[in-house]
Amino acid sequence: MKVAQLLTVSTGGIGRHVASIAPRLEERGHQVRVFCPETTAEAQGFKELGLDVWPLTSMRRFIGADLVHAHGLKAGSLGIPVAWMFKVPLVVTWHNAVLGEGLAPAAVRQTLRGVALGADLTLGASSDLVALARKLGARNARLSPVAAPVLPPAKIGRDDQRRAVGAAAGDTVIVTVSRLAPQKNLGMVLDIAAAVRHRPELRFVVAGEGPEREKLQRRITGERLQVALLGRIDDLSSLLGAADVALLTSTWEARALVAQEALLAGVPLVSTRVGGIEELVDSAAVLVPLGDANEAARQIVALAGNPDERRRLREAGLRRAATWPDEDDVADDLARAYTEVARHRRYKGFWNDSGGFTVR
Repeated sequence: MKVAQLLTVSTGGIGRHVASIAPRLEERGHQVRVFCPETTAEAQGFKELGLDVWPLTSMRRFIGADLVHAHGLKAGSLGIPVAWMFKVPLVVTWHNAVLGEGLAPAAVRQTLRGVALGADLTLGASSDLVALARKLGARNARLSPVAAPVLPPAKIGRDDQRRAVGAAAGDTVIVTVSRLAPQKNLGMVLDIAAAVRHRPELRFVVAGEGPEREKLQRRITGERLQVALLGRIDDLSSLLGAADVALLTSTWEARALVAQEALLAGVPLVSTRVGGIEELVDSAAVLVPLGDANEAARQIVALAGNPDERRRLREAGLRRAATWPDEDDVADDLARAYTEVARHRRYKGFWNDSGGFTVR
């Protein structure tokens, strides 16, 4: 099957998901063409993976597709006219309930409804997204978990990595890995650090880049908080290996890759109880109310002083992670979904070497 994968700007989870599934779909005999902005292709290394990558504006390159799979609501809204124009089925994965900043609630709801109605199959990364899509009129919606890619081995030993982030012997290192963007609610990390400023052995590190970096750094400097912004890192395995606790403060997440990565690495997780997080981790993590920095601080202090509880959470997390589908399971599920949707397609063909359409 010839599948067009469509996504907009993504330096995070959505792009990583496409980078995971596209090569696996090709291994299963599908021909994949990825349509995305250049920034997304560069951030996710699509070309280095050997993927056939084209700009979103290359409309003629959609000719001959058997199916369009759009990732995210913005991509879904772009995929509707493409699928209609080329008379092919449209699959849309809802990765996130947040459409974008600055839109009126009525406009958000209208776009959500349009994407729900326009897709032949709606896949939700968490059950709440599936329920929302159905409520808005999706004709066929179901859960489609997103698996965290397997991380490469750590390049740096635990002790060396801890020294690199400024931790002394006996310190508790609390790691947050996140895009520095409003949805990630990183002001809560600073609120937690402020609440435990009397405990200098608690060291917070935040890995990632984004538009809120300067704002966060100004507050860290102004309040003299024990928080280090590391910027973008290429060796997440080493950082997780140095962590005593992982911290996730987002206002909403579906199936957060960083939550999966923490549990897979055996790092106890403290997270806000939002979106699909509880469905993902069950009782294998500490969940706190959104915005409750004092409760999160209390839980972190308790974990810092209780290695037995950290060990219990580490073991519970590894058991929970063993129940999740892996990347191959996700690709197999998608391949089955494509076959199901394609049974009803009305337009058949394939891409030829010149990018044109050949009728079968």
